[in-house]
Parts: sequence; C-alpha cells; structure tokens
Amino acid sequence: MMFVSPSPINEEFLLAALDSPAMFIPTGPTPVSAGFPSPAEDYAQKRLDIKEYLVRNPISTFFFTVKGDSMQEADIFEGDVLVVDRSIKPVHGHLVVAFVNGERLVKRLSIRVGSVMLLAGHPKYPPLTLKERNDLEVWVIVIGKFKRIPA
Repeated sequence: MMFVSPSPINEEFLLAALDSPAMFIPTGPTPVSAGFPSPAEDYAQKRLDIKEYLVRNPISTFFFTVKGDSMQEADIFEGDVLVVDRSIKPVHGHLVVAFVNGERLVKRLSIRVGSVMLLAGHPKYPPLTLKERNDLEVWVIVIGKFKRIPA
C-alpha cells in the first residue's frame, strides 16, 4: 500500500471556479432551531459567501458527485456533491476519496499500527483492509458537501 502524490486532473473532475466572483447568499439573523421553536429575533439579513465558507484552498479544491450508498452513516448519499481538498494531509478518521487498485471510493480512513483500512458507512459493506499488494492513492480529503432537498 502506498500514499502517493495526487494524479493529474482529468475532465471528469469538477474544478472549483478559481476566478469566479464571490456569491453572497442572504442568511437569517440566527440559526434555525431543530428543536423547540423560538420567536424570531430580527429579520436583518447577513450574507454568506459559499466559496469563502467551504473553499480553503481554491487551487486544490474540487467537487465529486456521489454514486452509491456505502457512506450513508456518514450522511453522504447518492447524488450529493462532495467538496474535496487535495492540499490537506490525510490522517486517521478523515473522510477521503481514494483510488484502490484503480477504483475510486469515498470512505473513512483508518490508520492503526500495522493496519490501514478504508471504512464504509453502511453495515452491508465490510471494511477494506489494505495489504501490500493493494495500490492505494489517497487523492483528496472531504471537507464539505452540497445536498439537494426535494421540494
């Protein structure tokens, strides 16, 4: 198994728009309660720049669309768009996009003494224990996601 430097980008990866203007979206003045309702405090709007909020290193930030159900316990579902960063060094516990023997996977990285595993977030998928013969390239770290809610 090996951790190698990231591969060159090809056309199937969606590059974050480096030169795009800031996109400010109005936000409410207070967080939304997911528990008991509270009276509205004020209706003055704040502005949120999505690029500033999610993109730490624009030149190394990309998007991947998720296919499959193996990461549901990590709140990652088919159709979600992952925000990933190639500049962050992978460590134990990170959600990563990795290539294993040429197959691209999103999994949780587990590094223990003498063992490297990629863990799924669904009970029907067993951990993938990486052995010397496996070709592993941890390509990017997942730093966020976009999810479309049916309306």
